[in-house]
Amino acid sequence: MGDVASGGKVLTREEAPFDPDALRDRYRAERDKRIRADGNEQYLQIAGRFADFGDDPYIEAPIQRAPLTDEVEVAVIGGGFGGLLAGARLREAGVKSLRMIEAAGDFGGTWYWNRYPGAACDIESLVYLPLLEETGFIPAMRYTKAPEIFEHSRRIARHFNLYEDACFQTSVKDLSWDEAAQRWIITTNQGDAMRARFVVMSNGPLNKPKLPGIPGIETFKGHAFHTSRWDYEYTGGSVLGGLDRIGDKRIGIIGTGATAVQCVPHLAEGAGQLYVFQRTPSAVNVRNDQPIDADWVRSLPPGWQNHRMDNFNLLLSGGYAEEDLVNDGWTEAFRELVFIARKEGAAGLSPEKLAELMELADFATMERIRARAEAVVNDPATAEALKPWYRQFCKRPCFHDEYLQAFNRPTVKLVDTQGKGVERITENAVVVDGVAYEIDCLIFSTGFEVGTSFSRRYGYDIHGRGGQPLSQAWANGVRSLHGLMVRGFPNLFFLGSTQGGFTANYPHNLREQAAHATYVIDQVKARQGRAAEPSEAAEADWVATIIEKARNNQAYLEACTPGYYNNEGKPYLANAQNTNYGGGPIEYFRILADWRASGDLPGLEVS
Repeated sequence: MGDVASGGKVLTREEAPFDPDALRDRYRAERDKRIRADGNEQYLQIAGRFADFGDDPYIEAPIQRAPLTDEVEVAVIGGGFGGLLAGARLREAGVKSLRMIEAAGDFGGTWYWNRYPGAACDIESLVYLPLLEETGFIPAMRYTKAPEIFEHSRRIARHFNLYEDACFQTSVKDLSWDEAAQRWIITTNQGDAMRARFVVMSNGPLNKPKLPGIPGIETFKGHAFHTSRWDYEYTGGSVLGGLDRIGDKRIGIIGTGATAVQCVPHLAEGAGQLYVFQRTPSAVNVRNDQPIDADWVRSLPPGWQNHRMDNFNLLLSGGYAEEDLVNDGWTEAFRELVFIARKEGAAGLSPEKLAELMELADFATMERIRARAEAVVNDPATAEALKPWYRQFCKRPCFHDEYLQAFNRPTVKLVDTQGKGVERITENAVVVDGVAYEIDCLIFSTGFEVGTSFSRRYGYDIHGRGGQPLSQAWANGVRSLHGLMVRGFPNLFFLGSTQGGFTANYPHNLREQAAHATYVIDQVKARQGRAAEPSEAAEADWVATIIEKARNNQAYLEACTPGYYNNEGKPYLANAQNTNYGGGPIEYFRILADWRASGDLPGLEVS
């Protein structure tokens, strides 16, 4: 590993093979180039002129069914990993009256929508894919591809009998609490007015595609689509590549995040000419994908997946572990911290000293990533433009073995916008710094709405006691207990990272929250309760905790280049309480576990 910990000796700041002050200055300068006053408002909604960008290209025919006005015990909204985990735990708890509601044509969530060429998980599949032991599934590759992940989502649904009574192609239009009946009324695009005693919300954080608000975007007359709605009719090929219909096409792609890193190599291989328009380069480390030894996995003791997930999460949270079980690019920087902790004594490190060592380890990792771009990319100017100048976790780290290499093709051109973004779009071109790049097809790899209001992201509001809209309850900031339950909105559970845990391995947080929501539902039923919600004091205490803990991450996020991790350069724009639990996921998971262990539902009012 060697940069911060070298030759059995912990390097001091002075001995490090880089200048930390100079790096800090460069990071700040690159950040400042990219700060925009409009923040999240720079993006366009998938609506009006652009509504078809949100259409589902994967359904064979619109569903035809009669509207539902029946009642279920639990409704789960969302069929991605969060909804599947909730459904699985609820089935294990004996819930028979369960309905899954999903806007797409099947289960899968992110992995239903993202079928772009090259799509694969970038967290090791043995820790990323949920419920492997329960379903008996062993993925083929360390970073398994999208088709296998989509099929595993369906496997979970079959295993836990979640297809029974499921409603697909069904978008919620309103969710309202009926005080007299003590039930939620769920109205949908299918004309439904179904009722549920409990509702679990797992809509997903990356749910609604967004487009860049570039002047002239509405004037483009060529072909265009978003990566989450890939048009294989136009490109040919499949999620595995082989884009054989664009050999005579000039393709432009806007965005260079995790999705682009995976699909650009396939576009580069197939297109007659590819222009990659970049505002901020991703940090692209080695992926080194390889087959998984199924016999080895079968030899592991029961509970191996939870153990592996916990180990991965511990290291990514800056904790100390004797062994790095996953041992990949995600844990790379923290392996050096483990070395340092062994040398200096983990218990003896002050928070300030640990932060200093983490920054040095981060600098070392990013120096290697920048050196890799220089070593792989032939053209010096292109290599320089592909170097990321920010802390490793300011943006989602990427891992790929063909992305940087794609820029060595004579038909591929990186158009670096010097942090400013695309200047404008015309009927047939993308303009950067006064130069028009004529294209036949424009692909938007611009991600999903993050940080916007609940009703904007999901297209509906939630009405609690007395008809109060959630948007009104959260007008001055999110309020909840543990990020899961909201006062005035009984028997309703939110799975996600807002006021909850956040870890790079997002399904790990969903697993913990699904178990917690199931426990609460089971306890309310056991106590013959009709409605459960946080007390005013408990909710206020949690909000105060979130605000206090947010200070832990504020300085880090403010120093980051803009992205969805820091609300496009405006961390906690509305309020510090609109973020995740700043004490880290391990601490958050322990809070949930201790709360359940108390046995008396502290802070919940059960009527």
